[in-house]
Amino acid sequence: MAGLRLGPLLRYVDHESGSTATVWAEASRPCTVEVRCADGASGSSPTFAVAGHHYALVVVEGLTPGTTTAYEVRIGNRRVWPPEDSRLPPSTITTPAVAGPAAGSGPRGAAGSGPGASGPATALRIAFGSCRWAAAPADGHDPAGPDALVTLAARLAADPDAERPDVLLLLGDQVYADETSGATRRRLAARRDLREPPGAEVADYEEYTCLYDESWRDPEVRWLLSTVPSCMIFDDHDVIDDWNTSAAWQEQIRATPWWHERIVSGLMSYWVYQHLGNLSPAELAADPLYATVRAVPDGTEALRRHAAGADADPARTRWSYQRIFGRVQLLMVDTRAARVLPEGRRAMLDDGEAAWLREKVLADPSAYDHILIGSSLPWLLPPLAHDAETWNAALCGGSRGGRWARFGEKVRRAADLEHWAAFPDSFGRFTELLRRAGSGPDAPATVCVLSGDVHHAYIAEPRWPDTAPGGAPESHVLQLTCSPLHNSVPRSIRWAFRFGWSGVGRSIGRLLIRHGRSEPSPVSWSRTGGPWFGNQLMTLTLRGRNSALTLVQAKSTFRNNLLVKVLERSLTKES
Repeated sequence: MAGLRLGPLLRYVDHESGSTATVWAEASRPCTVEVRCADGASGSSPTFAVAGHHYALVVVEGLTPGTTTAYEVRIGNRRVWPPEDSRLPPSTITTPAVAGPAAGSGPRGAAGSGPGASGPATALRIAFGSCRWAAAPADGHDPAGPDALVTLAARLAADPDAERPDVLLLLGDQVYADETSGATRRRLAARRDLREPPGAEVADYEEYTCLYDESWRDPEVRWLLSTVPSCMIFDDHDVIDDWNTSAAWQEQIRATPWWHERIVSGLMSYWVYQHLGNLSPAELAADPLYATVRAVPDGTEALRRHAAGADADPARTRWSYQRIFGRVQLLMVDTRAARVLPEGRRAMLDDGEAAWLREKVLADPSAYDHILIGSSLPWLLPPLAHDAETWNAALCGGSRGGRWARFGEKVRRAADLEHWAAFPDSFGRFTELLRRAGSGPDAPATVCVLSGDVHHAYIAEPRWPDTAPGGAPESHVLQLTCSPLHNSVPRSIRWAFRFGWSGVGRSIGRLLIRHGRSEPSPVSWSRTGGPWFGNQLMTLTLRGRNSALTLVQAKSTFRNNLLVKVLERSLTKES
């Protein structure tokens, strides 16, 4: 008898029609998974098989716009979700109210104007963060502190009137393939000898399923992901620390006997557990790989070929995607697999990926009040960190000869110097793209880069020089960085991040730029919030052309864990 092994996860909710959603689930055996809503909406899908596991992505149709409806998951004649003994509220699907036929006829900038927009009083809440090490506490003690997602779930479950995010952006490191917990290591040891490479790291697809079990099976997190839609993108730990740092790194790791299976399994599992749910029903219907996997009794080999091809030639596959929420455009960008690594032509995004991003950002500025770009890696780092990465990139590129280049490669790997600044040409092009996106009479109110990775949170605001071609943008352009959801950072690294913003740190950075014979950055920036350390979550609240940012941290008390508000700030640019 088939049961529910993992999920359900509420993934895509259509903000154009307000009537469609997708729900992801893993079953224990082949079956048909059905989602039934209290308002009569429903959907069902037969499972597809990958490596002995059975998955379904159910398209739910007939939802009523502007409502919240409870749902249940059924397999055959049995209800498998919510569990009979659940102490948590019912899982629900909330759909946006959509504009009537007159949408878009009002003046530009009026709240609720434009195709698919909500009414004038409707706010869109987008919560985001990254880096969630999901290991359960040992003996009641959690060395990483309270989990921000668990704490958020507990608050929402306890208070039906609490403000709930309309969407949750998970910006990377949803699982840690290279830092496994004690419980996962015991599961791995039951399968193979951990004295052989890759040791206590995951080796294949089956072991990746253990990571997702651990990450998503926690009761509070399972309920949260069943009722708040989510958008996801990978970062390095979803595969391995500092994935695709450089061509030399790639050559070395590809020479190991275990890497091919690791990268193929990592991309296969990402496609199943994260990527599919990022897509709309129309995109799913047009996806040839999804059609192939669903049409055969076992899709393992088809998916393996796809993953191996994506690793061999990243330009063949696009992991980046676009989501539209009324007059808000979200672009989630792949800053890991899409890299070009050979020295002399290094780029954060390959030509096709960069062209896709440029087209989406600049296609129709008047259509959006806000443009959000999800980049797992921050665009603007503390200035000393930025200059150190630019200096290092110049050394590795040969600006001071072969000996310095070899030294630079060692430093690059040891210090994790592989953010946007480590790809100076890409940094410059991305910076100019953001300036253009925020310029002109039809510019959106805000252009925000949402990032994680660096295990702290901050707000950075760029300033373009008066001499910059095209001038400074009219939009409020910001870097919003928030991590971790559940992890830690040593005190020494905390000090280094703070020092990186200081005047002395900036001076050292300028000396490094001079030594590396690098071009100075086309833009300067200042920290206008933070740094904040701890397990935390940021939420953007967007209402018309107004925007506000909230940061909450998970804090332990004697009795329980709480979300403590540490920032509440308007992001609306003063005219």
